[in-house]
Formats: sequence, C-alpha cells, structure tokens
Amino acid sequence: MSVLRNIKSLAPLLDRVLVQRIKPEAKTASGIFLPESSVKEQNEAKVLAVGPGAFDKDGKRLPMGVANGDKVLIPQFGGSPIKVGEDEYTLFRDSEILAKINE
Repeated sequence: MSVLRNIKSLAPLLDRVLVQRIKPEAKTASGIFLPESSVKEQNEAKVLAVGPGAFDKDGKRLPMGVANGDKVLIPQFGGSPIKVGEDEYTLFRDSEILAKINE
C-alpha cells in the first residue's frame, strides 16, 4: 500500500478539485481569543489543484470553473477526504463547488 507523503504529488483527474478548508479565525479583530466551541466550521477553502476537466458527450473537454489559488465556498458535507500527516484536504467535483469568492 502506497502512503501519500506530500499533497503536491496528488493530481486530480477529470473534473475534480483538491481543496483545503481555511481555518476560521480564533481571534477577533480587536484581539479577543474565541473558545473553540464558538468558532464554527467554515465552508471556505483554497483550491490547491484542479483536474483538466471532464469530457462532454462529443468528446470535447469542458472548462473548469475554478483554478489553482482560488478561494471558494464548499458544501458543509460531501467530497472525498484525504489526510496527509496532520493536514486534511478534500476532493470535490467542479460542479459541487458552490461559489468562487472574489476579493
């Protein structure tokens, strides 16, 4: 069995997108630290890798809706979780990504 040692060695196929959730801030803008129980799981993630796209019925490759480095909104549940050491990542299909966050 092969063990994934580095997430950079993972290349998503077809219309899959590899993301890592952005950890919510545990401190307010004024510097007050929040207890873990009050910091909710965020649905924002950073796109780390994008597959080349799926094919349509005519065999043409469909363009992906997101690109490496994009900040996106992902569903609360779903996707395929991947753990590398202590770090957690998730693979979603391009169509499962809810929105791209433009800043």
